Amino acid sequence: MSEYSSMLSDLSENITNEDLEQLKSACKEDIPEDQSNSITCSRDWFSYLENNDKLAQDDLSYIEHIFEISRRPDLLTRVIEYRTTVLKISEDDEIDTKLTRIPSAKKYKGTNEYSLCVLY
Repeated sequence: MSEYSSMLSDLSENITNEDLEQLKSACKEDIPEDQSNSITCSRDWFSYLENNDKLAQDDLSYIEHIFEISRRPDLLTRVIEYRTTVLKISEDDEIDTKLTRIPSAKKYKGTNEYSLCVLY
């Protein structure tokens, strides 16, 4: 299994059905309602994004954005770790590349989801 596939699998294991509905809602402008209804698990969601050029092994900016606006810093952090360790694109380097945008996720690094509950 490639590291990219492994990352998607790891992300999928941490996305509940409720989370999936929230993620689909966050990208309702990019997924028509009839197609959104056919997405029933996180693997379907990732496949849809890949098939519609929203996600690729070297282009993670869309899911970074969706995880950020969906308040899932745990998932966002995993994507950032993949990007920095596997793709070797640091937050400083990405200023010069079109592969990813600069996420505001570094403020979440080292934060777990339990400490974020206080914010809600």
